[in-house]
Amino acid sequence: MADTDTKPAEILYEVADHVATITLNAPERMNTISGPMLDELCEALLKADADKGVRCVILTGAGRAFCAGLNLESATKGEGIGSGAVASATLDLRNTPPTVLFNMDTPTICAINGGAAGYGMDTALGCDIRIMSDKAKMAAAFTKRGILPESGGTWFLPRMLGWEKACELIFTGRTLSAEDCLAERLCAKVVPHDTLMDEARAMAKEIAANAPLAVQASKRLMRMGLSEPFTEHVHHVFLQLLPLLKTEDAREGMMAFLEKRPAAFKGQ
Repeated sequence: MADTDTKPAEILYEVADHVATITLNAPERMNTISGPMLDELCEALLKADADKGVRCVILTGAGRAFCAGLNLESATKGEGIGSGAVASATLDLRNTPPTVLFNMDTPTICAINGGAAGYGMDTALGCDIRIMSDKAKMAAAFTKRGILPESGGTWFLPRMLGWEKACELIFTGRTLSAEDCLAERLCAKVVPHDTLMDEARAMAKEIAANAPLAVQASKRLMRMGLSEPFTEHVHHVFLQLLPLLKTEDAREGMMAFLEKRPAAFKGQ
């Protein structure tokens, strides 16, 4: 007999048209992140990045929130993230979602379907592109909870907003509407709630239609450029260009241009 009490998966994963969609699936608690959910999300991101058939990743949430942050209920009970139960004398963040997101070569789109607060906001900022529902919002509520932006916010926000605006947002713990986020360039676009996933998939398919090795190399080099002087950076760009020029995709891209037809890239 089937076990009717089996708990639904808290991370959903599916692939279609070279696009992997990863969904936070704990709507009853507004997708707040538990320890097991954190591990499952990390595994899904690594799986997508390792899959040569995946050319873009969409990260979204089920229900009315994208992610309302860490699961504070379990943390206050001494369980899960932030509790003594998982404390360690050595801190290894290599296989946690913020670090994995940052190091992924596969492009990532966050389809923000509702509130993105605390850890949820940092996770959204860790994606390459954000598309927001007109019902969504970002809440930098860290200092209101006695903590700090622990998963990338202190790195992303000064680079995205500039020092003064980042200080204002983090120090006040302010909540931003979708339109506020668009005005501050924290998202690429704001769309009607009912069209969010259609818009995200359309952008993902547009990215997936391009040469995946070139897209991934471009992302990798932009990431390197964040910490490199210009002279060293252009040297690294040239070293990356040489092997790309030898790929089947580079030849296909040039031939498609000359023949005035859409290119059919294979990732080879």
